[in-house]
Amino acid sequence: MRSILVVSKEQEVFRAIQACFVQGYRVDTASNTDAAVEMLRKRRSDFVFIDLEILRESVPGKVYKAALEPFWQVYPTIEIIVMSSQEMIREAVMAVKSGASNYLTYPINPEEMKYVTESVHESLIVQSELDHLRDQFWMSDSLEFIQTNSPLMKNVLDKIRSVAPTKSTVLLVGDTGTGKGVLAKVIHRHSNRREAQFINVHCGAIPDTLLESELFGHEKGSFTGAIRRKLGKFEIAKRGTIFLDEIGTVTPSAQIKLLQILQDGTFQRVGGEETIEADARIIAATNTDLKEMCENGKFRKDLYYRLNVFPIEVPPLRDRVVDIPHLVEVFLEKMNRFNSKGIHDVSPHALEAFRNYAWPGNIRELENLMERAYILETSSVLTPESFPSELFELEDPLASVSVDGWLTLAEVRCKGIEDIERHYLKELLAHHKGKIKDSAKEAGITTRQLHKLMKKHGIRKEQFKTLA
Repeated sequence: MRSILVVSKEQEVFRAIQACFVQGYRVDTASNTDAAVEMLRKRRSDFVFIDLEILRESVPGKVYKAALEPFWQVYPTIEIIVMSSQEMIREAVMAVKSGASNYLTYPINPEEMKYVTESVHESLIVQSELDHLRDQFWMSDSLEFIQTNSPLMKNVLDKIRSVAPTKSTVLLVGDTGTGKGVLAKVIHRHSNRREAQFINVHCGAIPDTLLESELFGHEKGSFTGAIRRKLGKFEIAKRGTIFLDEIGTVTPSAQIKLLQILQDGTFQRVGGEETIEADARIIAATNTDLKEMCENGKFRKDLYYRLNVFPIEVPPLRDRVVDIPHLVEVFLEKMNRFNSKGIHDVSPHALEAFRNYAWPGNIRELENLMERAYILETSSVLTPESFPSELFELEDPLASVSVDGWLTLAEVRCKGIEDIERHYLKELLAHHKGKIKDSAKEAGITTRQLHKLMKKHGIRKEQFKTLA
């Protein structure tokens, strides 16, 4: 039996919708969004019909996307249909543009109801068929990594689907912790080289003096300590894939040898004269602007153009918060495989904090914070108490103001301004990865003023710098 949830304060609306769905449907009702979300947690519904006025009341400022978010957090694919008066059609259209499936106008017309639900149902069938065809491409062991509700990540996966079967060089661009290494493995797993080796080289973690030896190998006696011949990663990879993480850190001499491989498919070991053929596919990754490095003379332009054949920008977690519930589920499942605690959920309060947090460390930071909370938690749900307090600093400042007579209006205003100021600075610095000059420029203040404000609020730029 299919299920429908009607969110309205008017019993007439509930009865009208109930009359439209007689056989094969169960119709439930709720009078506000909180009650509706709670009902959805207990029992899934196929459609939610919600009064536009109730939707507007749930968040200030007509931010319909934020009003719809609680429903998506419970069921990311739920179909939401907005109900409004004729006078508020423009508002209803805004809600649809924010993610609602469609809208209806009062009074409820059975024919219009039938048309709207059938059109939504048909679009669902078409979308599921497209998703099924796309999923046929992905290996089963990659499915948990490619599940996404983010348009930005869907675009990334579309590009991966296109480039994976080719031999083209791929450049993954994105902040540290966004999952570039995982995506590199996904590309390899879906290429015609999947049976060969996948070699991961973190260029930034290898000392400059050893980088060339690590990548290209060396001959016996080529330098102090070279007591025997060593094969490099390119030689070991053979017809497989070599992933060069933090490509922007490689030395100038190593850049020349990489250019030779990309141009001619050949290289020489350190201290050797023999020309060796390299047939490994190169996937590179960077969290720095290589183009800017070229302009500053820190990276070879010809190498950049060879690496930049097929660039893919990986979005930071703050731009794909819609995927956080799925990532949380994946990490919890992973932790439960190696522990016996059996924690299978995160409290709604913590999830809400996840949505508001800037995530300077991206997915890696989320996983680390969850692992820490998992260790500390004593209940069956990860509660706010198990997470660092900084996660909850971006909550609505007004929500924490207690009207108990202890604060005057002037004090409340002062506290509110300070909270907003602190939250703004943290968002600003997170966006610019701790770069003072860029942050000050965007804020319209001097770097000296920014330093004073950071000192006032106890904020350090190191908190927001991308770690190698």
